[in-house]
Amino acid sequence: MAPMTRMSKGVALAACLFSGQVFADITVTDSRGEHTLAEPPQRVVVLNWDLAEQVLELDVTPVGMPNISGYQEWVVQPAVPAGVADIGTRTEPNLEKIAELKPDLILAASPQKDLIPRLEALAPVLYYETYSQSLNSAEAAIANFRQLATVFNQQALAEQKLTAMSERFAELKSQLNQAFNGESPSVVAMRFANQTSVYIYGQNSTTNYALEQLGLTPAMPLPATEWGIVQKRLTDLQKAGSSYVLYFRPFNEEKQLQRSVIWNAMPFVRARHVNSVASVWNYGGAMSIRYIAEAMADSLFEIAPNQDVVASVKGGQD
Repeated sequence: MAPMTRMSKGVALAACLFSGQVFADITVTDSRGEHTLAEPPQRVVVLNWDLAEQVLELDVTPVGMPNISGYQEWVVQPAVPAGVADIGTRTEPNLEKIAELKPDLILAASPQKDLIPRLEALAPVLYYETYSQSLNSAEAAIANFRQLATVFNQQALAEQKLTAMSERFAELKSQLNQAFNGESPSVVAMRFANQTSVYIYGQNSTTNYALEQLGLTPAMPLPATEWGIVQKRLTDLQKAGSSYVLYFRPFNEEKQLQRSVIWNAMPFVRARHVNSVASVWNYGGAMSIRYIAEAMADSLFEIAPNQDVVASVKGGQD
């Protein structure tokens, strides 16, 4: 490319001035520190589902993201707009496809950390760490949401959504308290690995944070881990006693589970204190915490002892 002459530089500057498109450098922060962007990003590629969710919640549509069909099954909301390119998997994104999209910003998370030097050959990279044994994942997701809002100049929208989330937590907490006759239940929140083992959410998970916001207590408290989960044998769930057990979908072996002698012998199953939870992403961004809380509350409403209150709550939503 020929170097820009003094005259052509002047013409370009004048064009920018009269078009109103003069951009000052933008200072942004990610998990590595401060960075400077020359102008607001317009073509963003996101490499992890939690980051895809975060930017979509900020009304930013990425030009590329990974495994869109998997996102639609597991994360579900917010929906991915038409036209977003699938750039491969989260752990092995297709670098050639990313280059073809000509991004002016790439957003990466811990599964892509080792790829950052190669990604920086394509476009500036911002790195956001949410899931780590040393982090409270929910607090990290909220902090990253605010930092991404600065990148896209959507700070007001971010604060509006965070305030609405807090208000929703308070509303659901009050409704659950009434539905359980003033006695907040203890809950095991988990996913099935298969019919013989489960993943239980521990103290630094976004799911545990959602439980706390609803005024609920974990029936089997577990220590912090990288992803906020601890794998246990199905038989270990006996320790939950007659507490409430919620398992997140999808779980493709659900019908076989219902015929399991071991499962049906569990105290919480005999007490009918168990229910499934609609698909939500337990490793997502800030707004996933709201969706987790809403999905768990809906599940608990279905098996709550005071169905008159539940009917009143549901009637008020119609």
